[in-house]
Amino acid sequence: MSGTKYWLLKTEPESFSIDDLATCPEQTTCWDGVRNYQARNFMRDEMHVGDGVLFYHSNANPPAIVGTARVVREAYPDHTAWQRGDPHFDAKASPENPIWLMVDIQLEKVFREPIGLDQLRTAPALVGMELLRRGSRLSVQPVKKSEYEAIIKLARQKHR
Repeated sequence: MSGTKYWLLKTEPESFSIDDLATCPEQTTCWDGVRNYQARNFMRDEMHVGDGVLFYHSNANPPAIVGTARVVREAYPDHTAWQRGDPHFDAKASPENPIWLMVDIQLEKVFREPIGLDQLRTAPALVGMELLRRGSRLSVQPVKKSEYEAIIKLARQKHR
């Protein structure tokens, strides 16, 4: 898979955690609720089946990468946008004009120990990582292959 890309998906563990993903049927879920145009465009234009995902718990103590997943379905309309009463409802969206998209991801691995933001900041291989850039708030972020591999290496080191 030479065309494989890598992504970091942020979620608040109180809303949806990696443990929640682990209990989903086939450990697969739709990644709904993305309401940022740049993040949506990443999903629409660049995310493909087989792409690697770093699963990130934001607003956690500490914020951390907690595991990996794979994209198993490419972008399609996010139906939560037109469901009144849903926390992700958008009055401008409809089945005819979906505006917002989602992808499906499947759990690959839950790290035994999360890799906290402080540890990520001290890793030389991650100096340019989008997540670590001041003011970076995107819930869907591209990750370089070298960054993804460095994080997998950090996760393995924590297992020893």
